[in-house]
Amino acid sequence: MPKRFEILKKEVLAPGIKRMSIYAPLIARKAKVGQFIILRVDEYGERFPLTLVEWNGNEGSITIIFQEVGVSTKKLGLLKVGDCISDVFGPLGKPSEIKKYGEVAVIGGGVGTALMYPQVKALKEAGNRVVSILGARTAELLLLEDELAELSDELYISTDDGSKGYRGFTSDVLKKLLDEGRRFNYVFAVGPLPMMRAVAEVTRPYGIKTVVSLNPIMIDGTGMCGGCRVTVNGAVRFACVDGPEFDAHKVDFHELMNRLRTYVEEEQKVLCALEEKIKGR
Repeated sequence: MPKRFEILKKEVLAPGIKRMSIYAPLIARKAKVGQFIILRVDEYGERFPLTLVEWNGNEGSITIIFQEVGVSTKKLGLLKVGDCISDVFGPLGKPSEIKKYGEVAVIGGGVGTALMYPQVKALKEAGNRVVSILGARTAELLLLEDELAELSDELYISTDDGSKGYRGFTSDVLKKLLDEGRRFNYVFAVGPLPMMRAVAEVTRPYGIKTVVSLNPIMIDGTGMCGGCRVTVNGAVRFACVDGPEFDAHKVDFHELMNRLRTYVEEEQKVLCALEEKIKGR
């Protein structure tokens, strides 16, 4: 029997991006599409959220995908199969509204693909025709391409540098499809904030229902700390309990992007200190 929060599997998907399966049977039995966990790598670590990619109630496992961009994700990436994570809390957030819409577009950029995968799977199982648009800065950073190709009715690839697929952004691909006369009943986007904002502006003139999954600064996951507050339709909402999914046309992306830059300098300092410590081993 695995230990609580033991790492069962670990693999590198792309430079600096890893997929990890964790033994968390209580979470695995309750998880739904769109939800997330908050974890703490060790007793000295910070709490941070990660999307649930897959879960298996029978095996008691959950799967996450993460990019090593800060101290906490670097520490998580250093753990090996058999190691245990200190704390894993979840499932959190409201589940996605999965139903039959008709023809839908699911758009993911970077590690946002982690949530794109369960969305595509669930929307397809609900009877939708699913068009997936997968993007990354470069071809080597594209995630889950084969899995998405198998699930989707159509899959479009875009890379910022043109190393694979369309040269440009996922929002450009969506705009091109709409300009050609395609009409979607529902659009879901997840990834970097500029990408989600761009998707919202592409669909706004068409009045297409567009939903984004937000990942602001988050600490307790219960709505008490207020760290994950976002402005939606002029009102304050908390991503951990009111979201993480919101109407893309009502999100104040400018405010949210400014808030995410609040601790950039401090984060860089502690990251440099960790990297120096790793080099000195």
